[in-house]
Amino acid sequence: MDFRPLSDFIDRITDRRIPWAEVLVMHRNETAFRYRSGYADLERGIPIDDRAIFHLYSMTKILTCTAALQLVEKGAMLLGDPLSAYLPEYAEMTVRKTLPDGSVELEKADRPIAVRNLFTMTAGFSYDLGAPSIREAAKRTNGKLPTREFAAALAKEPLLFEPGTRWNYSLCHDVLAALVEAVDGRRFGDYVREEITGPLGMRDTGFDLTEEQQGRFVPQYGYHDAMGKPVRQDGNGFRIGTEFESGGAGLMSTVSDFALFLNALSNRGTSPDGVRILSRAAVDLMRTDHLTDRTRGDYNWEHHAGYGYGLGVRTHISKAGSGSLSPIGEFGWAGAAGCLAIIDPESQLTVMYAQHMLNSQEPYVHPRLRNLVYACLS
Repeated sequence: MDFRPLSDFIDRITDRRIPWAEVLVMHRNETAFRYRSGYADLERGIPIDDRAIFHLYSMTKILTCTAALQLVEKGAMLLGDPLSAYLPEYAEMTVRKTLPDGSVELEKADRPIAVRNLFTMTAGFSYDLGAPSIREAAKRTNGKLPTREFAAALAKEPLLFEPGTRWNYSLCHDVLAALVEAVDGRRFGDYVREEITGPLGMRDTGFDLTEEQQGRFVPQYGYHDAMGKPVRQDGNGFRIGTEFESGGAGLMSTVSDFALFLNALSNRGTSPDGVRILSRAAVDLMRTDHLTDRTRGDYNWEHHAGYGYGLGVRTHISKAGSGSLSPIGEFGWAGAAGCLAIIDPESQLTVMYAQHMLNSQEPYVHPRLRNLVYACLS
C-alpha cells in the first residue's frame, strides 16, 4: 500500500484553501495510514496536532442513529411506531399545503409521523432553527432549551409535507435525540456517554468540553471568497440552547476518538476489544437504502450520485452512478466544517477525515479523497 498520493492530496488542499486537514485510515483494525497538514491556528501559526478537538456537526447524526437503533434492538420501540406514542406533542400535526392559486393554507396531516421517518429524513420537518416556536421556547427557558423542550417546540410548526412522502434534510435527528430521552429516561448526552462513547473508550467526544478539552479546541474558519482566504468563524450555529444536545450537529471530538466509533461500525457493530454497540443485523439495516420511488428524487445532491439513504447515512448502491472506487454497501456521512466518515465492513476499512472550515469544499474534497483511499489500498 502506497499512500503518497493521498498525502499529496492533503498537502494540495491545505496549500490552496483549507487551513488544516487530517486523515486516518484503518484497515483490519490497524492504522494503515495517518497524515495531517496545515495550521490549527492560522493567525498564530500553530500547526495541527493529533489532540485537536473540533465540531463534528452532522457527523453527529451517525452516532444519534446508532443510539436510537440500540433501543430498537432492545425492543423499546419499533421503526413503525407512531412518534406520538413517545412524544405526545406530535399526535396532531398540520401540513403546509400550496393551493392551485399559489396561496398557502394549513391542513391536518393525513399520516402520522413514524419513528422511521426520523431516521430517514422523511418526517416533513425543515432545518429552520429560527422558527417562531423554537425562538419562543429558547426565550421561555432562558436560553437553555433542553432537548425535549426543543422537540416540543418543533411540534408546533407545520410540516412541509405529509410524513413519508418526500425526503428533506432537516431537524429529524434532533427530534430523534429527544425520542431517545423519552424512551430511555436519561438525558441524551448521558445515554451517549454511558452506552457508546464510554464503553468504546472515547474520552474526547461529547456535547460539552472540560476546561482541559477547551484548551485543545481549535479555531474554526470559513473561506471568504472576496478576500481569497479563510477567516475566523467560531461558534456552532446549531447549538441554540445551553442544554440543547443536538442529535443532528452537536458533538465535538478528535480524529482518534471518533475513529473508534466508526471502526466499531466497520466491524459490524463490535469494537476490536469486544465492545458491542450494535448487532450485525442493525448495522446492515442502517446501511440499507430506505429511499422509495416517491422519495428518491429528493435525494439529489450531485456528489452523492450513486448513493441511497439509509438510517442516517449515505449508502453506496451504484458504482456506475457514483464513479466511486468503494464497494457497494460502503456508508457514512459528513459534517458542515468538512469532516467525513467512510465505513466499509466488506473491506474492513474505516476512514476518519477532518478539517474545520465552513464552506468546506465537500463536493470537491470528499469524492476525491474516497477514491484516493481505495486506490492506495490496491
